Amino acid sequence: MTDPAPAVAGGPPSELDKLRRRVEALSRKRDEAEARLRGLLTALLPLDDVLADTSRRAGALHEARSPREAVSAAIALSEQVDAAHLMLRGELARHDVSPMDVVGRVADPTEMRVVGTEPHPTWPDGTVLKERLTGFRLGGAVLRPPRVIIAVPGPAPEPEPAVAVAGSGGKRAQPQRTTRSRRRLPRKPSAGRGRRSRRS
Repeated sequence: MTDPAPAVAGGPPSELDKLRRRVEALSRKRDEAEARLRGLLTALLPLDDVLADTSRRAGALHEARSPREAVSAAIALSEQVDAAHLMLRGELARHDVSPMDVVGRVADPTEMRVVGTEPHPTWPDGTVLKERLTGFRLGGAVLRPPRVIIAVPGPAPEPEPAVAVAGSGGKRAQPQRTTRSRRRLPRKPSAGRGRRSRRS
């Protein structure tokens, strides 16, 4: 069996050459995709470390024995969550994934999912007031559409009234303490004997 004739110098490439080049191009693309995926997964490992530490700090918040310990644990927990979010957003940006930031824009049904409305006295009808779920782009394409609340004409909704306890003067409601004289605690059986023994 004879090998296919080589392409003549300066002539068009043979079918075998075309096939070989196509296979080489596909192999390069596969290697690049695998390298990008490995890089992304490797970059997400520190995020797993931060989330594991955040979980540990959340446990410390529940186990706090004093208000000072609780406040300190809550601050540390908030800082951990912020750090994890920044790490994730930075890694997404490195891979050309960015939040869409649609608040203030007119809702576009081809890119957004409207999940509710809210009256607003000044914003134009159909303007995005809030994002219930952040949307993201991969390059110029929508990776995940945002879920949004849009404005409709009308007065702004009244803020919910704060529940105040009579006599609290607008301060935070505290449970009312029972005075010592009003407390009705069961007496210990030995209490009466102790008094009698002291009197005798």
